[in-house]
This record gives sequence, structure tokens and C-alpha cells, in this order.
Amino acid sequence: MNTKSQKVSVLEKIGYSLGDLAANLVFQTLVTFLAFFYTDIYGLKNDHASVIMLVAGLVAAVSFNPIIGALADRTNSRWGKFRPWILFTAIPLGVIAILAFTTPNFSYKGKLIYAAATYALLLLAYAASNLPYSALSGVITGDMSERNSLSSYRFAAVMFAQFFVQVFMLPIILHVGKGDKAAGIESVMTWMAIIGTVLLLITFLTTKERVVPSAEQKSTLKEDLGDLFKNKPWIIMLTLTVLIFVTLAMKGGSYVYYFNNYVDEAELRSVLQPVLDSLSAIGLNFFESDIASAGFGLFNAGGIIFSMIGIAVSSKLANKFGKRDVFGSTLFIATLFIISFFFYNPKDVRLMFLAQALHMFFYGVTTPILWAMIADVADYSEWKNNRRATAIIFSAMMVGLKGGLAIGGAIVTWVLGLYGYIPVDATDAEAVIVQPESVAQGAKMLVSIYPSIPFLIGVALLFFYEINKKKEVQIQEELLTRRM
Repeated sequence: MNTKSQKVSVLEKIGYSLGDLAANLVFQTLVTFLAFFYTDIYGLKNDHASVIMLVAGLVAAVSFNPIIGALADRTNSRWGKFRPWILFTAIPLGVIAILAFTTPNFSYKGKLIYAAATYALLLLAYAASNLPYSALSGVITGDMSERNSLSSYRFAAVMFAQFFVQVFMLPIILHVGKGDKAAGIESVMTWMAIIGTVLLLITFLTTKERVVPSAEQKSTLKEDLGDLFKNKPWIIMLTLTVLIFVTLAMKGGSYVYYFNNYVDEAELRSVLQPVLDSLSAIGLNFFESDIASAGFGLFNAGGIIFSMIGIAVSSKLANKFGKRDVFGSTLFIATLFIISFFFYNPKDVRLMFLAQALHMFFYGVTTPILWAMIADVADYSEWKNNRRATAIIFSAMMVGLKGGLAIGGAIVTWVLGLYGYIPVDATDAEAVIVQPESVAQGAKMLVSIYPSIPFLIGVALLFFYEINKKKEVQIQEELLTRRM
């Protein structure tokens, strides 16, 4: 392999990170608002929304990602293996994202078909863009310290996208749409698609692939797949990725219901009014349109700020103690703060905000480490088998991501249905829906006990993951010698 220089400039790290900012304008919208969009804007029944999210998500996960991974690993161009995919999917991803969050004037059956088709297409376009983008991190550099740094830049950008989507997007939708959520989300998604397309093009222009397989290191798809299923760290990381994103989709998609149905509105306004007054003084008065959406946004804002602090210290902790040990310990602590939401009554607004901030700090430490660990698994596979198949390893992780997203998102609408949630009738703008009291309990469980279970299983799995700090160093040094 050719690895003349393993150092990555700050400019290239920033350029690379902008690709994840673009991707997460889409991904964070799916995590945070897809269930809410389908039930309260698009007008689908709970069980229909669950089926679309689960079936389309799982089909996309197990079919699109392996195919794209195999194709990307076998792509050869003057731009490299993975950068061309970023270039040629930039515009299609933006267009399909707009279509997926558009509410057409169809019959209910027509809307079901349209929702399933556009969601599947969006997942295909996302996979074709984000999978090669993720694999690119494994070939920009073979230096594991540089890779940790690259992941930190990348996930600082992720947090920026998450901040916009989870803090500002719902109030802006309500403000721009002047009460028409469908018009508001279409307008916001259009601008996000344009910005995301430009950012992906910048990523293509500013990055370089340095870890290039030698000509004699060719392999068949059968050999690549065989290597995967003999790779114990890969199996563990695949399972862990599914579990992580089940929880992220579950709690991320439930917070909007939690603030609308569980948190005491009067107490929320009392706690937040000084903040809202300060925001209005600088022109950010769209938060005033709805106290629940304001609480939802500011709750996420505090969490994301603390998550950024966690990301900032992540690289140093991982370099000192090893990715596995830091990931497992901080994920466990983060889970304890999720569980704490079970004990809060509707008036414990301050405790809710504090627990979210501490949860997100510790979860933030894990965020860049997850993807750096997956790049390490690609190195482990090369170290064990003398063949490198970066994209197909990342494609398997994307299967886990999409599968977790599909399962977690479907659980939200399904569980809410079990607790009696009544979807909004999008055809009747004047309808006032009073949810049964049981919905509040369901929303509380969806942000506390239910999402803590996958995280705890993930912590247990890491006891069987063998790439500790000592093994990281061994693999890096031996691969560097081979590539000389």
C-alpha cells in the first residue's frame, strides 16, 4: 500500500467534516422528526407509519448498503474509490430529501405509497453518499491518532447539524409555515438540501485518499464477505451499531412527544421565560410560538452544547486509554442519565435539563470513537487477512445504523399506539385532539427505560471486543511496516 504521508491538514479535516454536516441535516431530521412528520404532519396512522419505517428501513439496510459497499471498494477513478460517490450523489440526495418531506394532495392510499417510495429512495441516496464518505475516513490516513483527530472534527460538524435540527428546526417550521407545518417543513428542507449539496461538493474538493491498496491485493466479493464473518470485532461492532442507533432513534424521536404530552407546560414556561426573553431581545422570537416546541429545542440545545464538550475531549481520552475502554465506560454513565428520566415528574423541568446535559456530555465522548473503532476494524481485517476491504466493512456498519434507525423509529410510533396516541388528522386543520392520559406515561418510558436497554447490552458486548489500546498499537505498527 502507498502511504507516503499520514498527516492530515486542518483544512482537509474541516473539509472532510463538512460532508457529515451535510449528511446529518438529513439523518438528524430522520431521527428527530420522521415519526412526528408521519403522524402529526403527513397524517398517517401509527401502525402504518411503523410499518413503513420498519420495512423500508430494514430492506434498505440489508440490500442497499452491502451492494454500495462492494461497488465502492471496486471503484477505480482518477479521484480515488470513495470521493466520486460523494460528488455524484450530492444533488440526488438533496432532491430526494425534499420529496420525502413533502405532503402531496393524494388519497390516503396514495400517500402511503408515496411515503414508502420516497423514504426508501432517501435511504438509498443516503447510503450511496454517506457509506463511501464514512469509508473515506479509513483511507485518508492510516495513522490512528490522526484518525481519532479526524473523527473529532467530523463529529463536531455532526453536532452543529444536530444543534440546528433539534433546536431550531421545529420552531422555524412553525414560524415559516405560519401554523401550516406541512408548508413549513417543505420550505426548511429545501434550504437544507441546497446547503447540504454545496457542503458535499466542498468535501469532494478538499480531501485526498492516501491509503491505496496495491494492485496485487485484489479480492472477490465472496472473499470479502468471508473475511467479515470470521472477524469477531466486526461482528461485535455491527451489533453495537444496531443497538446504539435503536436507542438514538427511540429517544430522539420521542422527545417531541415527551414535551407535548408529559412535561408540565406552566412549569416549563416559568423556567424558560428568562431565556425566551433574552432570545426575543436579539431577534430570535420564533421560539415564542409554542412553549412545548421551545422547551424541546432548548432542551436539545443544552444537550448538544455539552455533547460538543465531550467530543472535544474524546480524542485525548481515546489516545491515552484506548477506544474500547473509553467508549464502554462513558456509554455506561450516559445510560444512567437516560434511566434517571423515569423518576422525574412533569414539574421536574430543571432536573430534566440537567440530566440531558450530563447524558449528552458522556455520550458525546463516544460519538467519534464509534466510527474510529470501525476504521480500526478495517485495519484489523487487513492485518489478519492481508486484504483491505474498507467500504464493505463500513457498509456492514451502515446496515447496523439503518437497521437501528428503522427499529428504533418504528418502536416510537408502535409504543405510542399501544399507549393510545391519536395521530393528527392532516385534512382537518381545525381539529383539536386531546390525548389520553396514558400517552404521557408512554412518552416517559420512551425517553427513559426503553432506550436504556440497548445501551446497556452494548456496554456488555464491549467486554468481548479484543482491540484494546495495546492491540491498536500493534496493528498500526505492523501494518505500517508492511506498507513501506
